[in-house]
Amino acid sequence: MKILKTLIIASLLVVSTSCSDFLDIVPDNIATIDNAFAMRATAEKYLFTCYSYMPQHASLSANPGFISADEFWFRQNFTDFASPGRQIALGNQNVVDPFLNYWQGEREGRDTFEGIRQCNIFIEGVATVPDLTEEERNRWTAEVKFLKAYYHFWLFRMYGPIPLIKENLPVSVPTEDVKATRATVDESVAYIVSLLDEAAAYLPDRIIDETSELGRITKPIALSIKALVLVTAASPLFNGNDDYSQFTNKDGTRLFPAQDATKWTAAVDACSEAIQLCEAMGNRLYYYSQSVQQYSVSDTIRTQMNIRNAVTAKWSAEVIWANTTSRAETIQRQATPRGLDPSRKSNTDARGNLAVPIKMVEMFYTGNGVPITEDKNWSYDTRFDLRAATVDDRFYVKQDYTTAQMHFNREPRFYASLGFDGAVWYGHGKYNDKDPWIIQAKKTQVHNYATQDSYSVTGYWPKKLVNIASLINDSGYTLEVYPWPVMRLADLYLLYAEALNEAGRGAEAIPYLDRIRERGGLPGVIDAWTNHAKDPNKPNDQEGLRKIIQQERTIELMFEGQRFWDLRRWKTAIVELNKPITGWDIEQETAENYYREKHLYKQVFRTRDYLWPIKENELLTNRKVVQTYGW
Repeated sequence: MKILKTLIIASLLVVSTSCSDFLDIVPDNIATIDNAFAMRATAEKYLFTCYSYMPQHASLSANPGFISADEFWFRQNFTDFASPGRQIALGNQNVVDPFLNYWQGEREGRDTFEGIRQCNIFIEGVATVPDLTEEERNRWTAEVKFLKAYYHFWLFRMYGPIPLIKENLPVSVPTEDVKATRATVDESVAYIVSLLDEAAAYLPDRIIDETSELGRITKPIALSIKALVLVTAASPLFNGNDDYSQFTNKDGTRLFPAQDATKWTAAVDACSEAIQLCEAMGNRLYYYSQSVQQYSVSDTIRTQMNIRNAVTAKWSAEVIWANTTSRAETIQRQATPRGLDPSRKSNTDARGNLAVPIKMVEMFYTGNGVPITEDKNWSYDTRFDLRAATVDDRFYVKQDYTTAQMHFNREPRFYASLGFDGAVWYGHGKYNDKDPWIIQAKKTQVHNYATQDSYSVTGYWPKKLVNIASLINDSGYTLEVYPWPVMRLADLYLLYAEALNEAGRGAEAIPYLDRIRERGGLPGVIDAWTNHAKDPNKPNDQEGLRKIIQQERTIELMFEGQRFWDLRRWKTAIVELNKPITGWDIEQETAENYYREKHLYKQVFRTRDYLWPIKENELLTNRKVVQTYGW
């Protein structure tokens, strides 16, 4: 149905990338819908307006995946990021004025329902554009159907059952008819999947014109997100969750389903289909190819670059979907220690406030590829003891530097992902691995109190997020900015492994874990547990392999904004987000005093926190919508 009211199209404010200019178009203000679809040029601008409601995946403040859980922390008085996401991590979510309100577009949340309405207008209006080929019309419609599906999914992960805005209603209909109730979980998932299937049928397999179209939606993206949707729907939060058995609409309709094991079979099929197409289109796990030829890097550094560049290299073959409207800029500045180059300590562009709690540091495996609590040859109880680095440690920790035992004999992803006191930090103008930057984080050292408002409160930095070509110089911090990788092949492999295990096909899951582990310099799962673990049989049963897969996923996707959602869909947030946040005693000068675990905050997570509340005034406006259960 045609909307009769006048619409002013919102401006699309995005930053271009060197590889993609397609979203640089800022739509004109168009007075009527008829004008918007009068010709191809104006319709294309409307298409890009539909893209403009995309979540800001790289934003520390707008993406709840970053600072709303436990992967990152800031000191208590850090006002730069007293953001809504941080308030959620502190346990301050509320119904009066909810943080990260994506339902209404408040408190750093975008109005996602408005984005869906714009998509509906486009899907109806594009059919009338006269100077558009049928192939182009089908592709544009498919892109917007994908966006509409993704916007619904974004809301679904936050709020659970949501109203489904399948079409816009004319202004002439009664007000009560416009007000929608929540659909059930199964109805929500079925609708999202149907849109993704409709989109995939007409989306291109790959982008041909990369100079103008990189970042637009393709069929591999649609199938990969479909896999994510179905894995989410099969997970404990949405599949047989007794905590929400009383969550009903006002007519008594139960919104959460009983457990259905066949949902994992559907997830397996979706993951398999997505992987097959992605691999056929050339997606593969990233391996570092040295571009600075004057220095030959060691195999140790090369393995670390496999991991770092899998995230930060622009348009690598591992990235299935990169969001060109959201680029890693601020997050790199906050992840880089102030004074990384000591000669430019006064340079304030590298902020270094993004801190990693010790609980996340302990997630990484030992060098043998098993958890630090399970390795029979690694002493967990003495992990805070001191030790000086030897010549064999020189690519990880500065030789002869005294640091904690827990910084030795860890897996390559540990050293690729983290900066810490004594650690080697490769790149950023130093590409000779015999002379890298060295982090010195104790009090009075260069990376501790560079200024009173620029330091890590735990003594750890997420090095993984910083492109090795970003360069601190006299004029500032020249960033190698990359579009945020929303989905990469490693993520898809891990989703597939999880679905296979939950479907009772664990043996088939292990090769996909081993592909990722091999890229990270680790032995395969069976080899590692057989030879090094206290319980060598752990991979051989579903529960044991489930724990392995969940830890593998946590490590591989560390700092990428995935753990926040995973803890929820696994229903393990009630455990993980009630653990204390700790760091080193960074106010100390000596190693003996610095390496004492210091309590920073006690998080509190309740069952109701699994899903967002709806703002109270919205419930007064639409009395058909019920509040999220527990709020």
